[in-house]
Formats: sequence, structure tokens, C-alpha cells
Amino acid sequence: MAKKSANSKGSKKKAVRKRNRKRKPIKIKVTAYVMSAVLILLLAVAGLIAKPYIKEKNEVYKGASVPSGYYCYGIDISRYQTDIEWEKIKVLTDAHGRTTNSVNQAKDIRNISYVFIKATEGNSFRDKYFKRHWKNAGKRGIRRGAYHFFRSSKDAGLQANHFIRTVGDLSANDLPPVLDIETIHKGCSYKTLNEKALIWLKAVEKHYGRKPVVYSSASFINDILCKEIKENYPIWVAHYGVSRPRCDKWHIWQFADNATVYGIAGEVDLNVTTKETLETL
Repeated sequence: MAKKSANSKGSKKKAVRKRNRKRKPIKIKVTAYVMSAVLILLLAVAGLIAKPYIKEKNEVYKGASVPSGYYCYGIDISRYQTDIEWEKIKVLTDAHGRTTNSVNQAKDIRNISYVFIKATEGNSFRDKYFKRHWKNAGKRGIRRGAYHFFRSSKDAGLQANHFIRTVGDLSANDLPPVLDIETIHKGCSYKTLNEKALIWLKAVEKHYGRKPVVYSSASFINDILCKEIKENYPIWVAHYGVSRPRCDKWHIWQFADNATVYGIAGEVDLNVTTKETLETL
């Protein structure tokens, strides 16, 4: 076989080097794809691992700060609280003194001693979950009470009758009825509002033989409600973000409307009262 010339060999080497130079970017490109895929996978795994941890860690700061002292805790609910596991409901508080639904973060656990359930509003509205909530609370042995949202624009006597027909009979263990009075319609004077509220209170008291509880905000109680109501009926005051409610005389204190209660989905109103007061209601 005839030998190849030197020029032929040189040309071949140049061609090989040229082909090799073309292959290098392909290797780099493949490596970059692999590294990107690995990075995405690692981030995804990290996300799966970190997400529950972050959520659990943040549970510590959820809910509402509970007042200092030993109280009996209670909730008030309506049609907005539909997902309730009655056998589980508890007030869990974390190391920061805030309500939480994390058992792992709980430093203190309190029972729910009582529940107020919305029954009616005005002279025709009925809460569609009242009967269900009422029945379930009774099954769990939790002291229960029904409340009426008062409308100053409606006839007070009709509102009282509407509440009585909806709630029906009360047992000795049930809490007294509640008048939720926190709004006043345009053109209604404070005097007229109080007169109408007293019509409802006296009609319901006469029917059940028990003094109803009056619920309102601290400012509404102090500035609008008359002396006759404040001195003759138990007061349930709503006042948030304070160490004590701004109310001279109160029986129940709603200290938060954004509490987390174990066994209930979403935020809940949370209340406290003393054991002695609860026993006398």
C-alpha cells in the first residue's frame, strides 16, 4: 500500500481538532441541562420539606392573645361556623400566650365551657345552622345559650316573639337568652333604641322567667345603653386588644374575634367569664 503524504496527515489532524472543538459546547450544554434539572429537583424537595415546617412554625403566632388569669372559656357561633368537630374543641395556647390549633405548640389546654349560638335576627330571619349547633352542643354537654341580633328598625315585640318561637323551651342547664344590640338605624334616637330594647328584654324575661344577657361593644354600652339596662341585666361586653374591658360592670368578656380554636375551622369569637359568674347565669 502506498504511504500517505505529510500534507495529507496534517490535514487529517486539523480536521480532527476541528471536530473536537465542535463537540465541546455540546458537552457543556448537556452538563448545564443536568445541573439545572438537579437544582430544580432540589428546590422542589426543599419546598416540600420546608412548607409544613414553616406553617407549623407560624402557628405559634396565629390566633389571639388570651387574658391573664383563670377563666372559663366560651365561644359564640352562627352560620359562618359550619365545620365544627364538637368532640375535639379546645382552647390551645402557645408559649406566647396566643391561641393556636397546633397540638405540638400548645403549652396550655382549656376546655370550652359554654357556647352562644345565633338563633334569630330582626323579626323574620332564622340562622339556618341554629338547630344543628344547638343539638350538637347539647350532645357534648356544653352549656348553650341562644342569641338574637336586634334591629332597631323592626318592631321589638315581634322580634321577641320570633326569638321565642325559634328557640323553644330552655332547660335548667341552658344559659339565659341573649340580646345582641350593636347597631342603630338612621333616624333612630338613643332613647327610642333603649325603649325598644327594653320591650324585647322584658317580653323574653317574662316568657322564660330568666333575665336575658345584653351583648354589645364597650363603647355602645358606655355611650348609648341606658342605666336601666346596664343595672338590671347581665352585661356581655366586646372589647379587643386590651388587658381589661372598658366597662364598669361585666359578666362575660368577648376579648377576641380572631381566635383559633382547636376543632373549628377558621377564626372564632372567644369569650371568658369566671366560674362563679357562669354558675349564676
